[in-house]
Amino acid sequence: MTTVLEAINLEKRFGGIIATDNVCLKVEKGARLALIGPNGAGKTTLVNLLTGVLRPTSGKIFLEGRDISGLEPYKRVRLGMARTFQINQLFGDLTPVETIGLAVCERMGRGTDWWRLLGTEKTLVGRIAELIEQFHLADVMKDRTVALPYGKQRLLEIALAIACRPRVLLLDEPAAGVPEDERHDILAAVAALPKDVTVLLIEHDMDLVFSFADRIAVLVNGALFADGPPSEIANNPRVKSVYLGEGLDG
Repeated sequence: MTTVLEAINLEKRFGGIIATDNVCLKVEKGARLALIGPNGAGKTTLVNLLTGVLRPTSGKIFLEGRDISGLEPYKRVRLGMARTFQINQLFGDLTPVETIGLAVCERMGRGTDWWRLLGTEKTLVGRIAELIEQFHLADVMKDRTVALPYGKQRLLEIALAIACRPRVLLLDEPAAGVPEDERHDILAAVAALPKDVTVLLIEHDMDLVFSFADRIAVLVNGALFADGPPSEIANNPRVKSVYLGEGLDG
């Protein structure tokens, strides 16, 4: 298997606090990797390091064999890495159609023309329609994003990331805060992500984790605590005692 994303001895310190502690992690092409752990374990910090929001104190990050440790986030996006955030980062005054259109135009290198192209470029219109349908946004596609139900906002953020056609996608708690009656669309959207896109998922919802992941990495106190297939992690006594709870059977 081909390694598409790799962290080597990755460390992040904030003063005397070690938020990421010598993490070594390989993610293979097409993998569905879930990153789990207690609150404060350093999961989002690790994703922020991988995506360039934070710079590591030490260690290296490689994307498809290229050292990206010092690259800005937008340069990592151009190289094929996209992400969503724990708290969404959407444009509240734009509609889903406009938001996705802007992302697709930017990827085409025509971001400055996005408004004019929305109604004139057939390829663009087709791609927007495809993403609107894929992420169950047709019923709200002309509504202002700020007024959308929270579950729809989360779906739009995933659609926005996929609009960039990433080869590596990092999802930071896509189901967080989503009401129970809207969660099924999130589950379906995550399950239907393109198979050629490598996905790293941070999530506390164990139903989503175990239905999605082919591999689970457990982070505790900033360090990699366990790493393996879901069945192995579910039955790991140390993981159960630290995070999953003794009642979990897998």
